[in-house]
Amino acid sequence: MKKLKKYSSLSLIAGLVLFLSACSNKPINSHSTGLWDGGIVLNFSRAIIWLSKFFGNNYGMGIILFTIIVRIVILPLMIYQTRSMKKTQELQPKLKSLQKKYSSKDTETMSKLREEQQKLYSEAGVNPVAGCLPMIVQLPILWALYQAIWRTNVLKTGEFLWLRLGVKDPYFILPILAAVFTFISTWLSMKSQPEKNGMTSMMMFGMPIIIFFMALNIPSAISIYWVTTNVFQALQTLVIQNPWKIQREREEKVQAEKKRKRAIEKAIKKAKRSHRK
Repeated sequence: MKKLKKYSSLSLIAGLVLFLSACSNKPINSHSTGLWDGGIVLNFSRAIIWLSKFFGNNYGMGIILFTIIVRIVILPLMIYQTRSMKKTQELQPKLKSLQKKYSSKDTETMSKLREEQQKLYSEAGVNPVAGCLPMIVQLPILWALYQAIWRTNVLKTGEFLWLRLGVKDPYFILPILAAVFTFISTWLSMKSQPEKNGMTSMMMFGMPIIIFFMALNIPSAISIYWVTTNVFQALQTLVIQNPWKIQREREEKVQAEKKRKRAIEKAIKKAKRSHRK
């Protein structure tokens, strides 16, 4: 079941990428039609231009403000993902216990393991694939932003600080910032996990490297989006998933459990002494 959901999510993402890749690259304008061109890309373009007017037609600031608004809109989804991930992290000891209990690779045992895992997820109210939802949501947003800039001449040729929005950063400052804030936001998310492994470490260091090399050859406007969204992500993590608070609560829970066990053991010993008398 878990693998099926995983493959279904990956297939959906792949299909979405293929669909968006087939979209037109003609200049966008008020005569553009269709759900993608006229309904999404054109309105992204109009929204950025409208927001830019509050900053003296500074299109870079328009993109930053637009990105913040988008992040606020999808914040409930991100909070849901965060809570689901936290519950999943807390289930890891029980999941490992099940894997040891049903360690055999025969079909019947593996089926029983999947059944017990699904039962555990259900009792805890956890959706194992919830972490894919923000990715699925952000893919079309990122591509729509790219097309809104690339297909709108005033945005493509716009300037912000030392940048031309339609071309890559000549000084590599934005790629570095995008990588740094990707690392910070990922590190903060990983820090609250009860257990670390090679996969989490690879993700923590691998994602910033991937983002850096991708940002080297994309329009500066997209790099601005990445920097802004990862700054927002880092602040969001500190507010709703503060790793130091989670670690403190987890430690308090462990200490409380130890105290409870000591109290039970003390009560048993006292009962035994009373029985001898």
